[in-house]
Amino acid sequence: MNTTHTHGADDQNWDEIYGEEQVWSGNANVALVAAMEGKLADLPVGRALDVGCGEGGDAVWLAERGWRVTALDVAEGALARGRHAAEARGEKVAGNIEWVHSGLLKAGLAPGLFNLVSAFYPALRKTEEKAIELSLPALVAPGGVLLVVAHDGIDREAALERGFDPDDYVAPDDIVAALPHGWQVERYTAERHVTEGRGAHHHADVVVIARRSAESGGVDAQE
Repeated sequence: MNTTHTHGADDQNWDEIYGEEQVWSGNANVALVAAMEGKLADLPVGRALDVGCGEGGDAVWLAERGWRVTALDVAEGALARGRHAAEARGEKVAGNIEWVHSGLLKAGLAPGLFNLVSAFYPALRKTEEKAIELSLPALVAPGGVLLVVAHDGIDREAALERGFDPDDYVAPDDIVAALPHGWQVERYTAERHVTEGRGAHHHADVVVIARRSAESGGVDAQE
């Protein structure tokens, strides 16, 4: 199991959020399991990128099923819990995960490397050049999948009261709008049945499954 560090000044906020106690259950997101065992059951096991992996529930779940996972997050405390969870599953699972302490745009990931790129409830800031929207699909290998999940029906006024403006962050529809030709996109809403934890007040998710054509060329700019 490897760990890579590339981070900046914004990381401290996330380290404060994760603090000294575990935030999430440690289980994989229900929407990930549902997608991988349902609509993506035909996706061959390969290399996966977990963007904003948090405490590693999704990364560990994928690694247990043979995926080679790059787990990316800016919070070192979250990554440490993920490493511990992976090690508790045994050497094979731990060895299937590389933990990368970095933001997406600073990670230096090779284009077209991943058969699966997943971003669950991402907090990725918009830029004028649409860097996030272009970077995510660029990382997907031909024939691979970009899986993006976000909470549906976010109350912007309530979020603003907490000092968070959803309009500052990339949404699933922003990513879809930036996809080049040669992608098949399915967008749907899935009910959530979460009764505990920080996300319990969210009752539905927006799920985007974007498949890159096996014959498609580069994705570094819109056609």
